[in-house]
Amino acid sequence: MTITLPVFDQLEDSLWLTLCGRALDNRREDPLLRDELADQIVRTVDYDYGKLKISPSSVIYIAHRALKLDEIARDFVTRHPDAIGLDLGAGLDSRATRIDVPPTVDWYDVDFPDVITARQQLVPARPHVHNHAADLAEPGWLDRIPTDRPAVIVADGLLAFFPLAEWSAILNRIIEHFPSGEIAFNGYSTFAVKAAKVYPGAKAVRAIMRSEGFDDPHTPESWNPKLRLVREILLTREPEIERFPAGLRWANRLSARSESLSRRGNVVLHYRF
Repeated sequence: MTITLPVFDQLEDSLWLTLCGRALDNRREDPLLRDELADQIVRTVDYDYGKLKISPSSVIYIAHRALKLDEIARDFVTRHPDAIGLDLGAGLDSRATRIDVPPTVDWYDVDFPDVITARQQLVPARPHVHNHAADLAEPGWLDRIPTDRPAVIVADGLLAFFPLAEWSAILNRIIEHFPSGEIAFNGYSTFAVKAAKVYPGAKAVRAIMRSEGFDDPHTPESWNPKLRLVREILLTREPEIERFPAGLRWANRLSARSESLSRRGNVVLHYRF
C-alpha cells in the first residue's frame, strides 16, 4: 500500500518525536507501554527518524508519561461508561486502542487537519473513536462535541507549544463545555523549559516551544475556579522506575528524594472540574 502523507509544518512534524519514542520503547526487552501500533507506523513510514536524536532515557520517559496518561483515562472511562474522551494534539497516538475504550464512550482524537489526514491512513478506525480536525487555539472547535456528558481530557507534550495564557484559555473553554470531568497533561517546570533550549535531545521541538512553564502544580487552579488538583504525579516516585535500566533507575531514585528535583523531570498533572 502506498501512503502519501501531507507535508507537515514544524509544529505538526513534532508528532514524530513522541511516536518514535513509543515505538522504540516497544522494541525494548521490557517495554513500559507496549505500543505495537506506534512501532508498526514507524516501520511503515519513510521518515528520517535519526534526526530526532532520541536518547535511550528519552524513549523511556516518553513511554512512562504516556502510560500514566493512559491510566488516568482508562480509570475515568471505567467509572463513567457514558463519558466523552478528548486526546488533544493526538498526533498519531493510538491511546484509545491501548486503553480499549468501551463502545459506550465517544472518544475524539483532536489535531490539525493535515495530522488528521495522516491518522486516517495510519491509525485503524475503531467504533465510537472520532478523528476531529481542529486548531485548538481557535474558538469553536468544541461545537461538534456533545456537552451533556462527563469528559476526560488528556494532552501529551502539548503544553510545551502554548504560552500559559493560551493554554489556560483552551482549558477554560473545555471546562465550560462539559458538566464535569478530569484533565491530565504532562507539566513543564521553568527549569525544564530552560533546559530544553540547550539539551540536544530537544532539538526537534526547541524552536517551537512557547510555554514559560510553571513550578507549582496548583497554578492552573487560578485559571478557573472549578479546576482542582487531584494529584501531581512525580514520575521519579512511580513504581515503574524499578523496571528502568540500572543507571537511570538509580538517578531517578536519587531525584525522588526531592520534590524540586523531581519536578525538573517527568511530571504528569491531574485535575478535576
